[in-house]
Amino acid sequence: MSAHQRPSLLLAPSINTTTVVTTTTTTTTYAPIPLPSLPPPPAPKDTQKYPLLNAELPPSLRQFPLVFPNGARATFATSEDGSDAIQEGEYVGGKGWHMVKPDEAAGPSKPVGLVEAVERYGRKRSYSVEGMMEGVETAMEVGKHTPPPRKKAKAAPPLPKLSTVSAAAPPSPLPSPHGSPPPQNIWPSAPPSGASSPQPQLPIQPDAALASLMSLPSLVSHFASLPAALQSHVLITLLRHSPLPVLRTLHSVLTPTLARDFLTLLPPELVSHILSFLPFECIARASRVSKSWRNIIDQDPILWRDLLRSERLWFGWDSERAFAEALVRRRRRINFPSPSSLPLSNPYKVLFKSRFLTRNRWITNHEPKHLAFPAHGRSVVTCLLLSRGRIISASDDHSIHVYSPVTGQLLRSLGGHEGGVWALAATKDTLVSGSTDRTVRIWDLSTGRCTHIFGGHTSTVRCLAIVKPEWVNVEGDNGVVRKEKWPKRPVIVTGSRDHSLRVWTLPRPGEPEYRCYGADETDIDPADEDVDDNPYHKLHLEGHDHAVRALAARGRTLVSGSYDSTVRVWDIITGACKWVLVGHTQKVYSVVLDSVRNQACSGSMDGTVRVWNLQTGECQHTLTGHTSLVGLLGLSPSHLVSAAADSTLRIWDPDSGEVRHMLAAHVGAITCFQHDEFKVLSGSDGTLKMWDVRDGTIVRDLLTNIIGVWQVVFEGRWCVAASNRPDATVLDVWDFGNGEEDEDWVGEPAGGIYDEDMTEDEDEDEEMEQADADAMDQDLDLDPSDGDGDLADEGVPFADAIDDDSYVEQETEWPQLQEPVAAGSSHRTSSVGRPSRQAASSNVKGRNVGPSSSTAGRLRALPINDETPTRPRMRPVGGRRR
Repeated sequence: MSAHQRPSLLLAPSINTTTVVTTTTTTTTYAPIPLPSLPPPPAPKDTQKYPLLNAELPPSLRQFPLVFPNGARATFATSEDGSDAIQEGEYVGGKGWHMVKPDEAAGPSKPVGLVEAVERYGRKRSYSVEGMMEGVETAMEVGKHTPPPRKKAKAAPPLPKLSTVSAAAPPSPLPSPHGSPPPQNIWPSAPPSGASSPQPQLPIQPDAALASLMSLPSLVSHFASLPAALQSHVLITLLRHSPLPVLRTLHSVLTPTLARDFLTLLPPELVSHILSFLPFECIARASRVSKSWRNIIDQDPILWRDLLRSERLWFGWDSERAFAEALVRRRRRINFPSPSSLPLSNPYKVLFKSRFLTRNRWITNHEPKHLAFPAHGRSVVTCLLLSRGRIISASDDHSIHVYSPVTGQLLRSLGGHEGGVWALAATKDTLVSGSTDRTVRIWDLSTGRCTHIFGGHTSTVRCLAIVKPEWVNVEGDNGVVRKEKWPKRPVIVTGSRDHSLRVWTLPRPGEPEYRCYGADETDIDPADEDVDDNPYHKLHLEGHDHAVRALAARGRTLVSGSYDSTVRVWDIITGACKWVLVGHTQKVYSVVLDSVRNQACSGSMDGTVRVWNLQTGECQHTLTGHTSLVGLLGLSPSHLVSAAADSTLRIWDPDSGEVRHMLAAHVGAITCFQHDEFKVLSGSDGTLKMWDVRDGTIVRDLLTNIIGVWQVVFEGRWCVAASNRPDATVLDVWDFGNGEEDEDWVGEPAGGIYDEDMTEDEDEDEEMEQADADAMDQDLDLDPSDGDGDLADEGVPFADAIDDDSYVEQETEWPQLQEPVAAGSSHRTSSVGRPSRQAASSNVKGRNVGPSSSTAGRLRALPINDETPTRPRMRPVGGRRR
């Protein structure tokens, strides 16, 4: 209670009952008696030295009852909350009374003693000539027809002299707070009336409690003048004589006041070091102590990095860095946080929570929220994606459907392909599909429109990928390795059964739409499209002798697997084939790219998995054990998983090539699977099983007793499977969060490629790209004095103008390989500094050197092949200067 606040004493109404002929009960209420206020501190006090100076009293001490010796009851009430405070000059009243407003001209009131307070109390209650107390209204009037009393009322006994000192009061060295001597009779006499009325009784009988309240200001002043040691002695003496309830009340006041928040006082380095000794459970509880603790803990990257390692949730392989970058972009995209929200958690904290929930909820939640609904009639689901809270499925019935994972509602149906859709890839609101109708279509998922149709492939588009810009290591001519971002903008890579691959620029929203020749006419073959007319076509990669079955791409590296039993490594920017990896004896059905370890893995019908070194082209490991076609491969930071037609899955160490676990519980060929660092989901023989990737044991069966499982994908809390039932194709959706929204449970996509907005980065790269394109145009424009100007004037591509014998192919010395490599497969630059014919064809395809009247304007609007300053410069053979 602060010094300027004045407590008050609320007197309980007194009840006098007199029985003569009839019983008359008179209830008198009294105005609160203001107690003297505490003296103000002599000087401003330092709150560090006097932490209790402005401390709030607990509710039990703000208002409590008092019982005086004569049985009268009162309530002591402080004025901290302002509700019980009686301000000077304020009009107050109660049932049966009101207090007369004091003189406004009067000066500030002074502390008074108990006697003077009672004396004033008596003066304010003197009766008026009309029989009413001045300033006090009677609570109950006597009946008008009350008969006169039988006996004359006796005079009231003399009142005892009030004293503020009681035998029960504690001894005090201070002077007694006596006021002026009381009058002989300070209580009002009976009003002149024909009816008998009892004399008002003394409302209170002063005792030690009231005396202590009245003398408290003097005690406080005296205590403040004592030395610190003596103050401590006095307090300890009082505490020794205090019962347990008093000590508990005092403890409730002292504990929060004297507590010190060491986390907010220590430097962040020490706080992080201290918290590093706590287990995760203790840190989770500590973060709920206060907002300041939560902010300190949530924003400590070292703490959460160490927790990721100690809980075996640190995967490496740059997955943590990729998650942090994607989370920053996601927060920027959704304008998070709002100005009134708490500071954002460190990305490592969000990553820890996401991985912790993913590991525990998938294993311990035996009854996740499940939803099943029909899709695509009875057709086979060929592709299945989870993208930005949408389920995207493609089928051999020529359709693409978009569903909500929460309700199962069909959001959009994308129709337009004239054949089965066998390849899908999505980024943001853009979807790319490849079909047996030999076209590549680009869709706007926000509207459902097909914005672009690319033709050029002469057979089924069997596989495709969207390659986004990322930092890669590029070795210069002097051997210095530097970081560069490639490609400069996202591209699409498609592989077809026509033995070739094509590279396209991914159109941005708002860019001109393009529809290939014959896209809207059923009687025209899209394969007749002249890709030179397509401003988005970049490269045509030829070299495989059979259908391209699988591909994987990151940065500027593309790996393709073919039915010709070879794996080829390409440079997406230049189109050069860097390596032809020979070793498989039968068709290659699957490939994965490990850009961190700089290696690629391939699975073949020969039952083997081969691990290739992309730096040297050597086969580092040949993984044997499968007895049939290895049709599926998956790669995570710590595990390489292969699935085969022999009904088994195998988990390998991608560094050593050793087999860690063999998952053998299916009885049929594995039709689909996906894995991460915690689990493997595999579908076969009418069941969908979940395995623990770390020990190879079965966790549970998600689906049983069905005909077959076509596809399965999962990310974060969601899992989706497409299966074949007796009467329909069904999509099953599991929510391992059981419908509880949690913004910090962020899923990690397979391969670590996040679908987040990169608009700002792309704008910067576009300016760089345009500058590079302008510089390359200056080098590529032919001078008429170079000769062969007729070729440039006619707009004939170089690849068509060069004769088969124009270049001399040089036999290249290859590193020692386990398997022989076909001569001429390296496609390296010849001894005279000219690229091979095939590389030249790949680089120049689709770009006219001369100013062709039909395509020049369109080519300048969107450069086709000018994104790299390292692209080989093409010049006519005859015009080569010496």
